[in-house]
Amino acid sequence: MGKILITSTGSVACEIVIRNLKKLGYYLIGCNLYPKEWVIESCQVDEFFQAPPVRDEDSYIEFIQKLCCSEGINYIFPMIDYEVDVFNHHRDWFEEHGIILCISPKKAIDLIRDKKKLQDFAKIHCPEVNPIPTYQANDYPYQDNTYPIVCKPYNGRSSQGLKIINSAEEFHFFLENEDTSGYIAEPFINGPIVMVETIRQEQPEKIITLVRRELISTPHGCSITVYVYEDQKLQEYTRKLASLLGVVGDVNFEYILDSEGKYHLVECNPRFSAGVEFACISGYDCVINHIRCFKNQQIDDYHFRNNMIISRNYQPQITAKNIEVPYSLTNH
Repeated sequence: MGKILITSTGSVACEIVIRNLKKLGYYLIGCNLYPKEWVIESCQVDEFFQAPPVRDEDSYIEFIQKLCCSEGINYIFPMIDYEVDVFNHHRDWFEEHGIILCISPKKAIDLIRDKKKLQDFAKIHCPEVNPIPTYQANDYPYQDNTYPIVCKPYNGRSSQGLKIINSAEEFHFFLENEDTSGYIAEPFINGPIVMVETIRQEQPEKIITLVRRELISTPHGCSITVYVYEDQKLQEYTRKLASLLGVVGDVNFEYILDSEGKYHLVECNPRFSAGVEFACISGYDCVINHIRCFKNQQIDDYHFRNNMIISRNYQPQITAKNIEVPYSLTNH
């Protein structure tokens, strides 16, 4: 079947990705910043290699390229946004070596990973998704708008760096005392997060969408309990936007549902969502159909069955025995 490199084996989506790919007989190689025994999923792949931090882009990409050559990698599944960015910057090398990056095309990712560009694009081409008015932080008309407002990095992930500003005075202080060059600002919209897991096959075009609303989640946006349901209009508009963006494979669109029942586009993540397992449990194997998109194979149809609530827990496992961990390796 081939060898697949799965990066960031500790990411939330990784367990279901490993489990479902193993069903098809793929040989799985994983890498992670931490030692193998520190991350359960690192122990579940066929081979594991400890990687340098992705923030050190030169060292990271050199490590990945050497690993691809030494291990004969055929496909790569980047699992977090920063890795998607790095692989997106170095596409040419992988294409030259016949290695398939299982991510959307460069043009789509360049647009998706800039939250302001995505909102501006949707405003022009797909206003049905109700894009949130988005400004560069320094350009936000803070004296004329109702508070609170949201400030966040234009290319951020997992709510990192997100700030809620409650007054003009607070916003002015933020502008004066922070490096806001990479920040955008938007009006705050109150409501639950709704995810639309989206799988797009390019030729012939077929787009599958699965909707879930967060009921319980962690502060960083990792869903614990979700409500799975169908909203045909939301799914229609999401399919339209996915087609216009030209995404390929599994991505997830995030919305806020306000108290009047209106959805507002927040962002699109060009990778498996942390809650992709919910979509798989609800009746569609996003993992297997994702790789089909990059093998020119036909993805499955999807027929909604029924609304459901899905919850998950975490079970500790022993990964090593009779081992010492130096103090210097401990996070503190």
